Amino acid sequence: MDALHPRLLVTDFPRSFAFYEAVLPRLAGANLARGGAGGPYASWDVDGQGLLSLFDRRGMAAIAGDIGGGGAAMLVCRVDDVDEGARLCAEHGAVLVAAPTDRPQWGPGLRTAHLRDPDGVLIELQSY
Repeated sequence: MDALHPRLLVTDFPRSFAFYEAVLPRLAGANLARGGAGGPYASWDVDGQGLLSLFDRRGMAAIAGDIGGGGAAMLVCRVDDVDEGARLCAEHGAVLVAAPTDRPQWGPGLRTAHLRDPDGVLIELQSY
Protein backbone atom coordinates (compact mmCIF):
# COMPACT_ATOMS: atom_id res chain seq x y z
CA MET A 1 0.00 0.00 0.00
CA ASP A 2 1.31 3.46 -0.93
CA ALA A 3 0.67 5.23 2.35
CA LEU A 4 2.35 8.55 1.52
CA HIS A 5 4.70 9.52 -1.28
CA PRO A 6 5.88 12.64 -3.12
CA ARG A 7 4.49 13.57 -6.50
CA LEU A 8 6.43 16.04 -8.63
CA LEU A 9 4.37 18.36 -10.81
CA VAL A 10 6.46 18.79 -13.94
CA THR A 11 6.30 21.15 -16.91
CA ASP A 12 8.21 18.97 -19.39
CA PHE A 13 6.84 15.52 -18.73
CA PRO A 14 8.83 13.54 -21.35
CA ARG A 15 12.11 15.08 -20.20
CA SER A 16 11.39 14.50 -16.50
CA PHE A 17 10.22 10.96 -17.21
CA ALA A 18 13.42 10.17 -19.11
CA PHE A 19 15.53 11.47 -16.23
CA TYR A 20 13.78 9.52 -13.47
CA GLU A 21 13.45 6.37 -15.55
CA ALA A 22 17.22 6.51 -16.10
CA VAL A 23 18.27 7.19 -12.50
CA LEU A 24 15.71 5.67 -10.11
CA PRO A 25 16.44 2.01 -10.90
CA ARG A 26 20.15 2.47 -10.15
CA LEU A 27 19.84 4.97 -7.30
CA ALA A 28 16.94 3.44 -5.40
CA GLY A 29 16.19 0.06 -6.95
CA ALA A 30 12.89 1.44 -8.22
CA ASN A 31 10.90 0.00 -11.09
CA LEU A 32 8.38 1.77 -13.28
CA ALA A 33 4.99 0.71 -11.92
CA ARG A 34 2.54 2.79 -13.96
CA GLY A 35 2.52 5.27 -16.81
CA GLY A 36 5.07 6.07 -19.44
CA ALA A 37 6.92 8.77 -21.34
CA GLY A 38 3.71 10.09 -22.91
CA GLY A 39 2.32 11.08 -19.49
CA PRO A 40 0.46 12.66 -17.94
CA TYR A 41 1.34 10.29 -15.07
CA ALA A 42 4.08 7.85 -14.12
CA SER A 43 5.15 6.22 -10.87
CA TRP A 44 8.02 4.12 -9.58
CA ASP A 45 7.87 1.57 -6.77
CA VAL A 46 10.38 -0.23 -4.59
CA ASP A 47 9.14 -3.61 -3.39
CA GLY A 48 5.55 -2.68 -4.25
CA GLN A 49 5.66 0.62 -2.31
CA GLY A 50 5.34 3.96 -4.03
CA LEU A 51 8.62 5.88 -4.15
CA LEU A 52 7.92 8.76 -6.52
CA SER A 53 5.34 9.82 -9.06
CA LEU A 54 5.25 12.47 -11.75
CA PHE A 55 2.18 14.32 -12.98
CA ASP A 56 1.88 16.90 -15.74
CA ARG A 57 1.67 20.32 -14.08
CA ARG A 58 -0.99 21.63 -16.48
CA GLY A 59 -3.18 18.61 -15.82
CA MET A 60 -3.06 19.14 -12.06
CA ALA A 61 -3.75 22.87 -12.45
CA ALA A 62 -6.91 21.95 -14.38
CA ILE A 63 -8.08 19.95 -11.34
CA ALA A 64 -6.78 21.95 -8.37
CA GLY A 65 -6.61 25.48 -9.79
CA ASP A 66 -3.57 27.74 -9.92
CA ILE A 67 -0.74 25.80 -8.36
CA GLY A 68 1.60 28.77 -8.43
CA GLY A 69 5.33 28.84 -8.93
CA GLY A 70 6.03 27.07 -5.65
CA GLY A 71 3.66 24.20 -6.34
CA ALA A 72 6.26 21.88 -7.84
CA ALA A 73 5.55 19.07 -5.38
CA MET A 74 2.55 17.72 -3.56
CA LEU A 75 1.81 15.00 -1.03
CA VAL A 76 -0.32 12.04 -2.04
CA CYS A 77 -1.98 10.00 0.67
CA ARG A 78 -3.89 6.79 0.04
CA VAL A 79 -6.87 6.53 2.38
CA ASP A 80 -9.76 4.14 2.91
CA ASP A 81 -12.43 6.86 2.49
CA VAL A 82 -11.63 10.00 0.46
CA ASP A 83 -14.76 11.85 1.58
CA GLU A 84 -14.07 11.23 5.27
CA GLY A 85 -10.40 12.11 4.81
CA ALA A 86 -11.31 15.40 3.14
CA ARG A 87 -13.71 16.24 5.99
CA LEU A 88 -11.06 15.43 8.58
CA CYS A 89 -8.43 17.60 6.85
CA ALA A 90 -10.88 20.50 6.47
CA GLU A 91 -11.79 20.27 10.17
CA HIS A 92 -8.12 20.81 10.95
CA GLY A 93 -7.54 23.81 8.72
CA ALA A 94 -7.05 22.46 5.20
CA VAL A 95 -8.81 24.20 2.31
CA LEU A 96 -10.66 22.00 -0.17
CA VAL A 97 -9.69 22.94 -3.74
CA ALA A 98 -11.24 19.97 -5.59
CA ALA A 99 -14.08 18.04 -3.98
CA PRO A 100 -14.04 14.25 -3.73
CA THR A 101 -14.53 12.94 -7.26
CA ASP A 102 -14.36 9.62 -9.06
CA ARG A 103 -11.57 9.71 -11.67
CA PRO A 104 -11.85 6.56 -13.80
CA GLN A 105 -9.77 8.25 -16.51
CA TRP A 106 -6.83 8.19 -14.05
CA GLY A 107 -7.28 4.56 -13.05
CA PRO A 108 -9.92 1.93 -12.29
CA GLY A 109 -11.85 2.73 -9.12
CA LEU A 110 -9.77 5.85 -8.38
CA ARG A 111 -11.38 8.56 -6.25
CA THR A 112 -9.54 11.73 -5.24
CA ALA A 113 -9.89 14.99 -3.34
CA HIS A 114 -7.41 17.86 -3.42
CA LEU A 115 -6.73 20.18 -0.50
CA ARG A 116 -4.17 22.70 0.65
CA ASP A 117 -2.72 22.34 4.12
CA PRO A 118 -2.55 25.43 6.36
CA ASP A 119 0.75 26.42 4.75
CA GLY A 120 -0.58 25.99 1.20
CA VAL A 121 0.97 22.61 0.33
CA LEU A 122 -1.18 20.70 -2.15
CA ILE A 123 -2.41 17.31 -0.88
CA GLU A 124 -4.17 14.60 -2.85
CA LEU A 125 -6.23 12.06 -0.95
CA GLN A 126 -6.90 8.96 -3.03
CA SER A 127 -8.53 5.57 -2.82
CA TYR A 128 -8.67 2.73 -5.32
